[in-house]
Amino acid sequence: MITIATLEDVSSLNNLINSAYRGESSKKGWTTEANLLEGLRTTEQELKEIIVNPTNTILKFTNNNAIIGCVLLIEKEQQLYLGMLTVSPELQNSGVGKKLLQQAEIHAQKIGLPTIVMTVISVREELIAWYKRNGYVDTGARESFPASDVHIPISDKPLEFIVLEKSIL
Repeated sequence: MITIATLEDVSSLNNLINSAYRGESSKKGWTTEANLLEGLRTTEQELKEIIVNPTNTILKFTNNNAIIGCVLLIEKEQQLYLGMLTVSPELQNSGVGKKLLQQAEIHAQKIGLPTIVMTVISVREELIAWYKRNGYVDTGARESFPASDVHIPISDKPLEFIVLEKSIL
C-alpha cells in the first residue's frame, strides 16, 4: 500500500534510505551508491524537515506494516521534483519502484504539475537506463554534485547530476 509518510515514519524511513543507498547492505540491490560515496544518504533531522515542509510529500510503500519503499516529491514552480526513490535492497527489481513512480505521476496530476524532474548521478548508467525505460528523458542539463560532510565521494570519477524529466499531462 502506498500512503503519505508522517513524522512517526522518520526512523523507519531513515533506516530504509541509508540501507539502500550506502554501505554493505545496499550491495544486495542493484541501485547502490556504495562504490561512489561513503557516509549517510540522509538523516532523521533532514527527513523531519522534509516532512513538515508543506511543499514536500514522501510517499511510503508498506507491506505488512513495514516500509519497503519511498519517494520524495517536492512541488516546484511548474514541475514536481522526484528524489530519494528507495526500495529495500532485498526487494529491488520486484516492481515496487515502478509503482512508486506511477504514484508520483498521479500525485503530479492531482496538483496540476505537468512535468516530473529528477537528478541522477551521471555515472549511474544502469539507473538512468531504468528511468528512461519508464519514460524519462535526458534534458541535457547537468548540475554540480554538492560538497558535503554527509556525502563523501570515493570514486575517482568526477560526480555530477544528469537532469531527467517526464511530461505527464
